[in-house]
Amino acid sequence: MDVWLLEVRAGVYVGNYSARTRGVIWDQVEVYIEQGDAVMIWKAPTDQGYDFKTVGSNRRMRADFDGMKLVSFAPREP
Repeated sequence: MDVWLLEVRAGVYVGNYSARTRGVIWDQVEVYIEQGDAVMIWKAPTDQGYDFKTVGSNRRMRADFDGMKLVSFAPREP
């Protein structure tokens, strides 16, 4: 049995896996996320050295600023 990720804290998983495996894991996250939210971060050949994607509702949103991946905050709902 292959173990893809290690749960180092409740809801926080880490692992070292291929881009193909990352895609399979992310597909499952998107299918089963329901009302939750998730972020996946991986090493990438970017200026920052990593890339990430998110799914679900969260005030933190991915923002691209001249090729830099940043996080912006959506306004709070009244």
